[in-house]
Amino acid sequence: MAKRGKQYKEKAEKVDPEKAYEVGEGLQIVKDSSTCKFDASVDVAVKLGVDPRKADQNIRGSVVLPKGTGKKFRVLVFAKGEKQKEALDAGADTVGADELLEKIQGGWMEFDRVVATPDMMGVVGRLGKVLGPRGLMPNPKTGTVTFDVKQAVEQIQAGKVDFRVDKGAIIHASIGKVSFSVEDLKENLNAVLDALVRMKPSSSKGHYIKGLSLSSTMGPGVKAIQAP
Repeated sequence: MAKRGKQYKEKAEKVDPEKAYEVGEGLQIVKDSSTCKFDASVDVAVKLGVDPRKADQNIRGSVVLPKGTGKKFRVLVFAKGEKQKEALDAGADTVGADELLEKIQGGWMEFDRVVATPDMMGVVGRLGKVLGPRGLMPNPKTGTVTFDVKQAVEQIQAGKVDFRVDKGAIIHASIGKVSFSVEDLKENLNAVLDALVRMKPSSSKGHYIKGLSLSSTMGPGVKAIQAP
């Protein structure tokens, strides 16, 4: 296990690992306990009452955070013809078609999000081993495989975050930056939780949202009560 620095240990000592804090208090602790010199991200981990091995419980989706993410994403769009201009007008950083395949296979990775029109997925699919492990593969469930590239790009830049349940039935998502106010972070967190509740599968029994943990980049985790 990696050794923790003195500053981290001092901040962590102020957090009761057994206590579930009210969300507002928990977010304030996360802000106060950030050990980064930069504007760190604030993240939430949500434990769900699902079995990811079952297809209908493999939760995956996206949500546009009302207060944004505090990040500027470099968006790459695979499209042809008029859709290329549409993507550029919407704010995409790089737009192309087949020629991008070789470029990415050669090691170019100067982008943070990928959008593709459905007719380009034959090309994009050949990049699965490159994009998949990085969480960059376009997917209809997250709205990144679409002919409406304008909306897709604008939503990403407006604060859209993608999430997917992992093997431990946990969803991880960024809800903003340490510099955000507690109220803005709460609003973004509510948006994520509302999206998850809407996606609750009918086959999921018992408690659906089992627990929340809040943290900042390299900061200690803070348990929070289940509802803001």
